[in-house]
Amino acid sequence: MTRTDEKVRYLPKSKDLYPTPSAGAAGVENVLRILEGRWKLVILFHLFGGQVKRFSELERDIPAISQKMLIQQLRQMETDGIVRRIVHHQVPPKVEYCLTDWGQALCPALDALLTWAAARPGEADTIA
Repeated sequence: MTRTDEKVRYLPKSKDLYPTPSAGAAGVENVLRILEGRWKLVILFHLFGGQVKRFSELERDIPAISQKMLIQQLRQMETDGIVRRIVHHQVPPKVEYCLTDWGQALCPALDALLTWAAARPGEADTIA
């Protein structure tokens, strides 16, 4: 049996990711910056579940969005690392979009937001 003169110590794990309200507010601002835009969440819901969709499919799935706006939103999400753009070099060009692993990890958080929104009290309940 061997002995060591030094005890091995581990650093305590941090309890809070955001220990102060200002740190939490800064985190929320970063998240909102990434998800801001009228169409980003709609696009995300169409890509959840590992779906790979062509640009034209997304256009058909979201008929109210203009082509220009769809391009802008997809480019921003690609820059932020949420969406992956796959270009197939052929004639005519084929471009597909899917979520990155990080983008797919957003699914449970958005599901929780939908559950929260569905539990909103009715207008009659809020009037005292």
